[in-house]
This record gives sequence, structure tokens and C-alpha cells, in this order.
Amino acid sequence: MRKSGILFHIACLPNDYGIGTMGKEAYEFVDYLKECGQSIWQILPLSPTSFGDSPYQSFSIFAGNPYFISLEALEEEGLLKREEYGEIKWREDERYIDYGTIYENIYIVLKKAYLRFIENDDMKEMLRRFSEDNPWVHEYALFMALKTVHGGRPWNEWDEPLRMRDENALRAAREQYAEEIDFQKFMQFKFSEQWERLKAYANKNGIQIIGDIPIYCAYDSCDVWCEPQLFELDENRVPVVVAGFPPDCFSADGQLWGNPIYNWQRMKEENFDWWVKRIAYAKKLYDIVRIDHFIGFERYYAIPYGDTTARNGKWRQGPSYELFSEMIRRTGKGNIIAEDLGIVTPAVRRLLKKTGYPGMKVLQFAFDPEGKSEYMPQNYSSRNCAVYTSTHDSDTVAGWVRHNKRGDNRFCREYLNVRKNSDIPHAMIRLAWQSTADIAMTTIQEMCGYGSEARINVPSTIGSNWRWRAVRSDFSAENADMLRRLTEICNRKEK
Repeated sequence: MRKSGILFHIACLPNDYGIGTMGKEAYEFVDYLKECGQSIWQILPLSPTSFGDSPYQSFSIFAGNPYFISLEALEEEGLLKREEYGEIKWREDERYIDYGTIYENIYIVLKKAYLRFIENDDMKEMLRRFSEDNPWVHEYALFMALKTVHGGRPWNEWDEPLRMRDENALRAAREQYAEEIDFQKFMQFKFSEQWERLKAYANKNGIQIIGDIPIYCAYDSCDVWCEPQLFELDENRVPVVVAGFPPDCFSADGQLWGNPIYNWQRMKEENFDWWVKRIAYAKKLYDIVRIDHFIGFERYYAIPYGDTTARNGKWRQGPSYELFSEMIRRTGKGNIIAEDLGIVTPAVRRLLKKTGYPGMKVLQFAFDPEGKSEYMPQNYSSRNCAVYTSTHDSDTVAGWVRHNKRGDNRFCREYLNVRKNSDIPHAMIRLAWQSTADIAMTTIQEMCGYGSEARINVPSTIGSNWRWRAVRSDFSAENADMLRRLTEICNRKEK
């Protein structure tokens, strides 16, 4: 069935508490999706954020972000009092997330909920069962407890016994920091509980959720600390090479992401168990999984650790279909989207075809006056793809238009059959919906016609990313009517 939906991260939801949560605002957004006639809600990674507040740089591939726990829901359970969180000034501007204020306050508030929680034996038993069912939470909770007692410093700056995971040191830490470890488990339990309820509500209302998983782990993560043998680290567990992207027309120095690179040979020897577990978990968490930077599985760019640019990196061969063959055999073939943007070589195309995964098309890349771009709908070779008006890493359509050359916008208006640049965002949505692609996606920013001020992320920059939020007036009935009717006439709504 042809489907369509909206890409909109939970953090961007409007409320009075500084950042979007899995509270009533999330349920209201599901209702809005239904009002818009949509069947998909795509979000960004749910993981706890680390450096730069990016959901693609996380402390864990399995854990959920405590920032997304609804404090109002905890109050309804009797675990919080309104004055314990309602009187905090969570933000200066309702349009932007103040991560510093959230970090300084959220754990104090959640600790109060935890202390009430552990007074109830039935609740403590639920936490015990959750920990049994999710064995990853034990190491994650220890990792985060150690980060807390080390003032947030990364694990590679801890004393050597803990940094190198000496068993005696770990055993002593588990005893010494038992309460903090249980607090970390409590936050994961509440996150999981609230997420499962929200997802069930979305599914009940005919909405599938596309979740996003990054290809790489952050160096300062539980994943690298716990299983260093799966990454290219030296004997002191310092990266040998890190990930990035080579210089191109957008960046003379390339992109230096800094993530440690996998030891693919070791992973192969272990039958890719780590990746199989990761995908299996993601498929339980979401209805559809988007794998970021799919081309990195065919070949990846390795930069010497310590370099300040990506200029000296080298391309290396990735695991290619060997990995996906094992993943498909053990987790099933469907419900995955491959983010295949970037340098798409013939080998990448062959890998995508062999897996059967739909790739991505971004319409902002389509407007080649010669009409030869593979992102132009008339050039789609298969319906098995997902088309986007924009993504979290690109500008909004209105911002993109504003930065285009005059001639490029002239061609864009001509192609879309509109007279004004301000008409382009909605015309781009129409083009995506009318395309042959099985999945069509847009954003709230496009529906509202917002410019670069509403952009989510500028790759390879830090300081102002991941901060934009919607306000309640952005979810207008007029836009809902427009999208619902477009979805009907383009046959993207189940009859």
C-alpha cells in the first residue's frame, strides 16, 4: 500500500517543560497525524544524547532518553507533585530547547519520583522484571552511574581499573553505587513503559512509527566501553581511526564525525551477533527501522585518529551483504529503510537491490535543469523507495529556496508549476505525494512554510543544532485539511 507521513522528532513537540515528551503532547500529535490522514510518524533516535546534544551521538544504542519521560504522567501515578516540576523555568523561548537547563533540573526531579517508586514493593518487582527482560540495562546503568560519580567525564578519563573494566573494580562499583545504578534502571523502566503505551496508541490509530538508528556509536558510550574488541582501538582503548566523510563540493575539509569504527573482521567472526541484536531490538521498538548512512556498510571512510580534518582519510571495504544476509536470516527481511544518500556507487546500488530495502530520495537534490537527477520523480527506477521533501540534516524547503540561485528557483517554480517562491514548500509536498514512491514523507516545517530558522541540524557543526521546537499553533486545521485531501487523491490512504 502507498503510504505517507510526517518526520517530526519527539523533542520538537510543544509543552511547558522545555523539551517534547511522551506525554499528552505526543498523543495529541498522533491525533493530528490521523486528522491529516497520515499513516506514518517518523522520529529521530530515542537514545540519550551526549556531546552536542545530538541523538546520533548517544551513550547507548539500547537506552531511551530520560528527557522524554513525561513528568505529568509520573504525577498521575503519584510519583511526583506538580510543584516539584511545574514551578521550574524550563526555557526562555518556547521555540528552542535549552539543554543546559534541562540537564541541571531533570535528574533532580526524576530522583524524587524514584524515591517514591522504591517505597512500593510491587513497583520494585516490576523494575526487577524489566531488568531481567532487558539484560543490556545492567551494564548501561553501571556506565551511567560511573559517569555521574565522575562528574560526567567520558569513560576514557576514568581511573585505569574502571576504564579497562577490571572485574574487581567493577564489582566494587556495583556495590558502592547500587542506589545510583537502580535510579538509572528506574529511568529506563519508565521510559520503556511510556514508550510502549505511546506506540500502542499510535498503532491503534493506524499510525506506524519509523525509528532511526545511527550506523556508528559514540566513543563515550556504554557500547564501546563494554565491548572494545568490536571497535578499532589500540591496546589502551584509544581509537586508531574514526569515521567521517571525504572533502566534496560542500566542504573542502570533509566531515570529521569522530566515531570509532567497527572491527568488522571481529564482528564477522562472531556472526555479526552485535548487529543482529541491535536490529532485533530496534524492530521491537519501532514498526519500521531506518538505518542511517547505509553506504557505510559497502565501504566506509576511515580517518587517522587525532587529525583535525577528514582530508587524510581512506576508503575501506565494508561487510556488505555478509552482514545483511545474517541479519535477514535471523531478524527477517522487511520493515527497514536504507538511508543511501551520499556517494552512491554501483556497488551500493547492488547491495541495496540484494537486500530488497527501500532507499531514500530527497527532492531538494532533484532540481537539475537537465532533468537527469535520480531524485526527480520521473527518474525513479522502482517504487520501492521513500521520498522526502527534506530531512533532519537538510535545510527546510523554504530555507533551501532562499539560498538558491535565482535561476535554480526559476527552474524549480517551472517544474512545480507555481508562480511564487513561497508556493514551493507545499508544491514540493504535492510532488512527493504524487510520485510513484511507496512512501512519501514531509515535515511540519514544510507544512508551515518555515525557513532556515526551523532547521534541525547543520552537519559537522555544533552549538545551535537539535534545538528547534514547534508551537501549538503550527498544527493548524487548514494544513491538516490540505494534507488529508492530497493523501486521498494520491491514493496514499487506506480506503
